[in-house]
Amino acid sequence: MPPLNRLLKYLAVSLAAFLFISSWVGPILADPASDMEGKVKVWAMECQAEVASQLELLVSSGKLSIQQMFDTFYVPIPNTTPQKFRTQYDAFIDQAIQQILDKYLAKDSRLFFVVAVDRNGYLPTHNARSQDRSKRLFNDRTGLAAARNTEPCLVQKYARDTGETIYDLSVPLFVHKRHWGAIRFGYQP
Repeated sequence: MPPLNRLLKYLAVSLAAFLFISSWVGPILADPASDMEGKVKVWAMECQAEVASQLELLVSSGKLSIQQMFDTFYVPIPNTTPQKFRTQYDAFIDQAIQQILDKYLAKDSRLFFVVAVDRNGYLPTHNARSQDRSKRLFNDRTGLAAARNTEPCLVQKYARDTGETIYDLSVPLFVHKRHWGAIRFGYQP
């Protein structure tokens, strides 16, 4: 048998054996971490669209001006530790996006948080499970990288101030074509 025919026969037998074994074993090349990352990325983009729609509605309806929506004068809330802040927009955002964040957080038990932050890492509204963490500035390296990123997606691994090491996937959030901040998903793969 000529060498080319032997090679083709060997490849055909090898492929058949691989397909037969993989049908029993399942997808042996699947990476569970990237599977979760893929799901989180899709959810983050969906959440981003819903939150952006609500923030734009606050401006277009006149409830907030564009200047108020982009307010960065963080007024300290007295007697809060860690320090919390108010802005011209946080009370409106509480009402507009809380249910959206909670809906996405409920999608998987491996999700730690789903939040929207402004460009400086200010978190006006946390999901209901962690309301004690709202109105805070998360301006550490990871928080600012997420908040200021304008690429389609940023994934970071970091140690939270609560002690857990998790992944943070963020997508930029735009309001009336201006970069407002980001949607952040914290998760375990």
